[in-house]
Amino acid sequence: MELKTPLYDAHVKAGGKIVPFGGYLLPVQYEAGVIKEHMAVRTQAGLFDVSHMGEVLCEGKDALANLQMILTNNFDNMVDGQARYSPMCNEDGGTVDDLIVYKKSDEHYFIVVNAANKDKDYQWMLAHQFGEVTFTDVSEHYAQLALQGPKAMEILKKLTAEENIPKKYYHAVFDTEVAGIPCIISKTGYTGEDGVELYLDSADAEKMWDILLENGKEEGLIPCGLGARDTLRMEAAMPLYGHEMDDTVSPLETGLGFAVKMAKEDFIGKAALEDKKAPQRKRIGLKVTGRGIIREHQDVFKDGCKIGITTSGTHCPYLGYPIAMALVEEGTAEIGDKLEAEVRGRKVEAEVVALPFYKRSK
Repeated sequence: MELKTPLYDAHVKAGGKIVPFGGYLLPVQYEAGVIKEHMAVRTQAGLFDVSHMGEVLCEGKDALANLQMILTNNFDNMVDGQARYSPMCNEDGGTVDDLIVYKKSDEHYFIVVNAANKDKDYQWMLAHQFGEVTFTDVSEHYAQLALQGPKAMEILKKLTAEENIPKKYYHAVFDTEVAGIPCIISKTGYTGEDGVELYLDSADAEKMWDILLENGKEEGLIPCGLGARDTLRMEAAMPLYGHEMDDTVSPLETGLGFAVKMAKEDFIGKAALEDKKAPQRKRIGLKVTGRGIIREHQDVFKDGCKIGITTSGTHCPYLGYPIAMALVEEGTAEIGDKLEAEVRGRKVEAEVVALPFYKRSK
């Protein structure tokens, strides 16, 4: 039985097409459609309900030591209010999940995990905790809204004082407000655009949703669903758990080496990653040059030999052509190479291109 986010009724009222995703019932699109929603985020602004994501508190004298061991990134040089992305590995070096850690204070961290992995992640943390630390799943208490796009900040500044908005990317302001509603404002997102994610009490979610949409009308703000969230993150080449990574794919193979600090004294999975020496696979970008759209789980060939498999693929509204990401054997594909993917028994041509496919101009 799928759960409903606090905004379920608002989605139905707005004409959202509801589908099951990550254990929740969520809108895949609204009446405007995926293409218009995607373009609104790239050129104006879009509002997403991401309340299905999970939130876990990590508190206590040994909170930092636990994060250092359980996660691959390094957290000992963070300032209060800073956010940091990190994979979480198993003992074999595969990826349990990828998540974001916010530092509220030396003994208080706020962790955001993927919806479908929420329970798995929480149990993993509990199973590996040590010393004076408490992990608490607080997901039910929080709603999360993502206001994204080049006009996002204009809209937000109508509703809160400038000092409440984080100045830097991957920073957050705790215990603040938007339109008088208590929340956390985080300068993060999953679209490749400027914007914020707001964490607030579930009971206030619908009120905040309505206020944002009303105040963003002049800037072209529209509600956006899972469809546009996926096409936007794909243009920005942002990996998605269960696609570009899973329990069998290491963060080094999927291009997340920047968030794996091998110089750290230890973390779960470090020994396995060291044993493997260099990664055996790598994530690449494909621009489809033939006819057709390449989706996930399509075999990828070079000169007739299979070298890997696609992990995500779609037609990108802003770029105007189809793209895909793939995991291929290390050393088999370089930028500019011509490859093929097998789509329903037919080979579709593609060219290896640099990631990300799309990068916003500052």
